[in-house]
Amino acid sequence: MDKIAVLIPCYNEGKTVEKVVTDFKRVLPEAVVYVYDNNSTDNTAELARRAGAVVRHEYQQGKGNVIRRMFREIDAECYIMTDGDDTYPAEFAREMADKVLRKHVDMVVGDRLSSTYFEENKRPFHNMGNSIVRKAINVLFKSEIKDIMTGYRAFSYQFVKSFPVLSKGFEIETEMSIHAIDKNMYIENVVIDYRDRPEGSESKLNTYSDGIKVLLTIFRLYRNYKPINFFSVIALLLTVIAAIFFVPILVTYARTGLVPDFPTLIVCGFVEMAALMSLFAGVILQSLRQKDRQQFEMNLIRISEFQKRQ
Repeated sequence: MDKIAVLIPCYNEGKTVEKVVTDFKRVLPEAVVYVYDNNSTDNTAELARRAGAVVRHEYQQGKGNVIRRMFREIDAECYIMTDGDDTYPAEFAREMADKVLRKHVDMVVGDRLSSTYFEENKRPFHNMGNSIVRKAINVLFKSEIKDIMTGYRAFSYQFVKSFPVLSKGFEIETEMSIHAIDKNMYIENVVIDYRDRPEGSESKLNTYSDGIKVLLTIFRLYRNYKPINFFSVIALLLTVIAAIFFVPILVTYARTGLVPDFPTLIVCGFVEMAALMSLFAGVILQSLRQKDRQQFEMNLIRISEFQKRQ
């Protein structure tokens, strides 16, 4: 088992990957640097190998697929995840690693948004999107993570081996953040400097399509992790809709003793039945979630025991 493993997923990062590997080997000389090439069409793999990295390949396209492969194949006491585009300074890696190794933090978040991100990043919609995602997750899941979509993080062995990677693309960071919050893992933020990509290096993140995927991921995980809240909101909305149409019928009946709109009354009844079904679905799913949480804690114990034997 490695003491520290630096994980660098790469796709066509030939202009920067050599510098990134060299920087992290300088700051963390005891670490093993892994570069996973994701079907690059340039010389990314060759340059990374020349810089001293262990180069492996993931042939399913997408950052989430690469992270899944890394987490399965690599065993380490501390994992540092970064990007191959040289936007994250290696100088902060030692502080992040120490938090994992000495304070037993499960996930350290490299916080760009509290430092230079909004000045350095030249894509305004990315700035707005990061702010929206951060606010949405912190409100919905009651957390204080400062940067949800940062690609610069440190992880413990327990986090990596208990995290079920489901996302295929750039929504992986959102999934990591919500998983750590939901499972009550120890999270800390480290403010880092951020620098925009050097000239000639292009971002693989599509502002609109990947942004929509991230928002859908938040929606899906909120439904899965907070079912009682999610389905209670649906039940409330359905009840309000039923009440809007039922109240005029009730007022007319109180004045005249007649029910003029039987079809509307019947529809209101079915809508309210749907509201009750939604509420009970949330209650049942919340009970299942509680059992899942208990099972997760037992899995953490087994992972911890296995780590001690290594």
